[in-house]
Amino acid sequence: MTSTVSPVSAAPTGTGAPATASTGLSVAQGSALTIGAVLGTGVLALPAVAATVAGPASLVAWLGLVLLSIPLSATFAALGARFPDGGGVSTFARQAFGAKASAAVGWCFYFAIPVGAPPAASFAGFYVADSLGGGRTSELLTAAGLIVVVTAMNWFGIRISGGVQLLIAGVLATMLAVATLVSLPHADLGNLTPFAPHGWGSVGAAAALLVWAFAGWEAVSSLSGDYRNPGRDVPRATMVALVVVATLYLGIAFATVTVLGPNPGSAPLSDLLVLGFGEVARPVTTLAAVMLSLGAINAYFAGGARLGAALGRDGALPEWLAHGSAAGQVPRRSLLVVAGMSLTTLAVVGVSGAPLAATILVVTGAFTLVYVVGTAAAVKVLPRGTWVHRGAVVSFIATLALLWMTGLQVVSAVVVAALAVLWSSRKGR
Repeated sequence: MTSTVSPVSAAPTGTGAPATASTGLSVAQGSALTIGAVLGTGVLALPAVAATVAGPASLVAWLGLVLLSIPLSATFAALGARFPDGGGVSTFARQAFGAKASAAVGWCFYFAIPVGAPPAASFAGFYVADSLGGGRTSELLTAAGLIVVVTAMNWFGIRISGGVQLLIAGVLATMLAVATLVSLPHADLGNLTPFAPHGWGSVGAAAALLVWAFAGWEAVSSLSGDYRNPGRDVPRATMVALVVVATLYLGIAFATVTVLGPNPGSAPLSDLLVLGFGEVARPVTTLAAVMLSLGAINAYFAGGARLGAALGRDGALPEWLAHGSAAGQVPRRSLLVVAGMSLTTLAVVGVSGAPLAATILVVTGAFTLVYVVGTAAAVKVLPRGTWVHRGAVVSFIATLALLWMTGLQVVSAVVVAALAVLWSSRKGR
């Protein structure tokens, strides 16, 4: 496939009619879904964790990852604009490397979502249980409730879930911005010194902790075919999301360091709100946790359901899943599979007594492999000599470094990818 192929001719066959102005995602809704995928629950705790590891120098790590997000987000936006399809990264891999690579990366992403949903939901469950009591039972019930709610939202189509996501994103952005602004009058620039109390090497350690706060750009690539005008709207939505996420992350991180000082505690957002509004504001953190979890799971379920239907359409999964694979349709069968596997994972974790976050390492390895294959595809198919191609090269190198940092966590993803290749081979693809 050459880099001169147009988005229309590049799209796989069988994708159906494109989304229309009445059924497709708007830029605002697409931005909200992207913000939900990237702005994860880590914003409640990671600023304090990073500050503890690297002191004020943690701000360098935050800024570095924001800068790295520019080429990474631009890479997936460029791919989505050129190859708008429910397969997302799977489609990009097909364009660059063929059917087997498409199946491998598609399986890694699709089956990682129901493994990652319970720990994402459990973050909200922890705050609800802490506020209302009930311990682990409340935590599990809250997590299950969030999965059911997100499934119901997506059952009625991307317009409904996208609209709800827009509301969630607006409330969250306002909440985080207010927490930053009301706390800044209490800032003490003296807290910026010493700037690197644990040495400059600690900046790398902080960056390793923060890197997954910026994951999610690949998650909504499966929704590219659902935009009203993918070639125009996907890059716009991505740019809006990048600006919003970067502003909120850097604002909260700066306030955590300058306001809360060298010992920020474990819940910086709550502490920042209390400084501005008093103790009455502390329960707002529970609301933030619920909405952050809801937004993240919604974005991944929307993209994951679309991906599963596309994989069924392309023969990389049973054809039964292909129902609803055309843009504008609702992939309800794939959605039910994702929801069912998520609740099964939650049940297994609950019965075994394992921590709800125990499955996150498996997800880390899978998403790392997805990033590597996606950026490698971009290097091959995007027009050479352009800024987006240069950004793809930078992104590919960065994700290779991330893969190395992931280590043995990627083994399970490699096994899933191998099974996908075996499936494709038996299907003669």
